[in-house]
Amino acid sequence: MKKNRSHTPSRPATAPLTTPAPQRIIGTTRPSGRIKDFVQLMRLDKPIGIYLLLWPTLWALWIAGEGRPSVKNVVIFVLGVVLMRSAGCVINDFADRHFDGHVDRTKARPLATGKVTTKEALILFAALVGLSFLLVLLTNATTVWLSFGALGIAALYPFMKRYTYYPQVVLGAAFSWGMPMAFTAQTGSLPAEAWLLFIANVIWTVGYDTYYAMADREDDLKIGVKSTAILFGDADRLIIATLQGLTLLCLLLAGVRFHMGAWFYLGLVVALGCFVWEFWSTRDREPMKCFKAFLHNHWAGLAIWIGIVVDYLAR
Repeated sequence: MKKNRSHTPSRPATAPLTTPAPQRIIGTTRPSGRIKDFVQLMRLDKPIGIYLLLWPTLWALWIAGEGRPSVKNVVIFVLGVVLMRSAGCVINDFADRHFDGHVDRTKARPLATGKVTTKEALILFAALVGLSFLLVLLTNATTVWLSFGALGIAALYPFMKRYTYYPQVVLGAAFSWGMPMAFTAQTGSLPAEAWLLFIANVIWTVGYDTYYAMADREDDLKIGVKSTAILFGDADRLIIATLQGLTLLCLLLAGVRFHMGAWFYLGLVVALGCFVWEFWSTRDREPMKCFKAFLHNHWAGLAIWIGIVVDYLAR
């Protein structure tokens, strides 16, 4: 595989995109095929995003509940993660529908090919958000108010890559917003220590999504889309490693504040091992290896959650 070249953050000269109108074959799409199109639009066939959103939410929920979160809240937040991640994918593809056709990895997405119309996508987005809001109504007033922030950030993120080299920071906020909501739903309050978890997850998200952006860097440069991978240039892997170190530091401080025990810190050690492997495996910056490093972060998040669960069970 040809090695990926690093780039400086200077904005490339780009030609205006001309996306041919997608052609749809009328009368030949079976209902089962349509369902598959919507499943792909919501990325339910690629659950990695669900995992990366779920584990931090469960960290917060388990710590807020001191190892015994209510079954009701667990169900609400697990379903909410699936629904809001699906909604995020839909609005992301809506925002990128004129770009995705120019990127090898995304050119077959349902909106890019015309298998799903923009109207259908917006209706689906509204339905997913509506169902998520119904779930939040089962919690309390503070959590309901916080949910509006989650919606705003989720809707804003897909458009940020056009205007800033830091869309990953906005994604980090979107993927972390469920953590304060978990605290307010479980305890009715939001302790200052909870923001350490929030900050840790924002930093972690910026790191692993930079790996994701490194896999698409060549295409992004051609079409004028911005990312931290382009901004960081040759320092990309070093900066990711630094971000992952800061993530572990914030989690370590949170562990002290929440009086966590040895099992929690063992989970952090396992996560550190995951980060070291990712750094080593991407030494050649090959796009597929960068993408695999992004996927691998799921195991780090899972290890930390298991550490939290076992730590409380061992008491």
